[in-house]
Amino acid sequence: MKTEKVRLGAIILGGGRGERLSPLTSYRAKPAVHIGGKYRLIDVPISNCINSGINLIHILTQFNTTSLHRHISRTYKFDIYSGGDIEILAAQQTADNKDWFQGTADAVRSYWDRFEQMNATHYIILAGDHLYKMDYSDFLQHHLDTGADVSVAVRPMPLSTAPELGVLKADAENNITRFVEKPQETDLINELSELIDGEQKVLASMGIYIFSKAILKKVLKIKGDDFGKNIIPHSIKEHKTTAYRFQGYWEDIGTVSTFFEANIALTKEKFQFTFYNEDYPIYTRQRFLPGSEIRGAKIDHSIISEGCKIGNSEIKDSVIGIRSVIGDGVKFDRVYCMGADYFELIPQAIIPIGIGNNSEMNNVIIDKNVRIGKNVKLINKDNLQEYRSETVTIKDGIIVIPKNATIPDNFEI
Repeated sequence: MKTEKVRLGAIILGGGRGERLSPLTSYRAKPAVHIGGKYRLIDVPISNCINSGINLIHILTQFNTTSLHRHISRTYKFDIYSGGDIEILAAQQTADNKDWFQGTADAVRSYWDRFEQMNATHYIILAGDHLYKMDYSDFLQHHLDTGADVSVAVRPMPLSTAPELGVLKADAENNITRFVEKPQETDLINELSELIDGEQKVLASMGIYIFSKAILKKVLKIKGDDFGKNIIPHSIKEHKTTAYRFQGYWEDIGTVSTFFEANIALTKEKFQFTFYNEDYPIYTRQRFLPGSEIRGAKIDHSIISEGCKIGNSEIKDSVIGIRSVIGDGVKFDRVYCMGADYFELIPQAIIPIGIGNNSEMNNVIIDKNVRIGKNVKLINKDNLQEYRSETVTIKDGIIVIPKNATIPDNFEI
């Protein structure tokens, strides 16, 4: 009797409105947000799939999708001989369904007729806005070896993060016995916690699941639109649901502070996550940009992407994105400057794209195509935690300058 060949297909969820990450998500979907100077968040799960030998990839999108769709279509193509496919499936109204995606499970349910016909025996469900590296083939092997119907990737996390995550309990055989989505009560969090590596932590879902096709079809029929809130708790009761314990770095890029700190951490030596790995690369769009020009700058523990022009400035603990233009006398300390979408060969305004001379910045995110004048100080001198205007937002004490904004000469905050 011929055994059916196991083939894992990937379904990447494009995310919701991403309001906690605004204004970075005001013009783009959360997976399209730029990270590490030249990448986008969506590059992480797609690259994980490619590096894991998965070439059947589908991405479900809904909000602010233009730049995300453009990036994927220009970056990822499988040739006709690989047998692979990467496809964007946008939310749509049909004769049977007049609503947009109502949640993560509803998004998959909306396209189930398509997924059911595809040449895959199992599906891995992925988020499009997490930072990590994982070999999904190891995860699949764990799923098969344990005889699981459903598997959930999990990782120990500090108690303080529990209100933002799905928290679970698992027995010695890694069978999940309890699952609570975003517990808020301190007593409940303590009840779910356990001693891990000498510290009291919670076992948190990474939002990564493997289902056999038959089980996924079955659980999608239950009432409920979200994997964490509805599908996984149901699966624990009805199906063998196991935990795959992941030991590597993982970060849910859900807020401005987690996004900012994850980027700045990339500048540190021996950080758990790195884009420098020839055997496990993170792919992104090829832009064929020239090398960066650096004229007298003092740079310490920073990342400089290609195509930049940097004057006699001081840059410390910062990430400088593609096509960034930084003038003389500029001081950066913990700054993520995303750069620009194009070279402004002929300035289109009095203040050109880039950072003007003698400007000073600390704990700042500068989105794409921003124009900052001379002698600008973005240092949060009043230690504000929250603030918002048309051109400046402060969240968790971090200053964010939104895409295409113009900051005039001598501006201070």
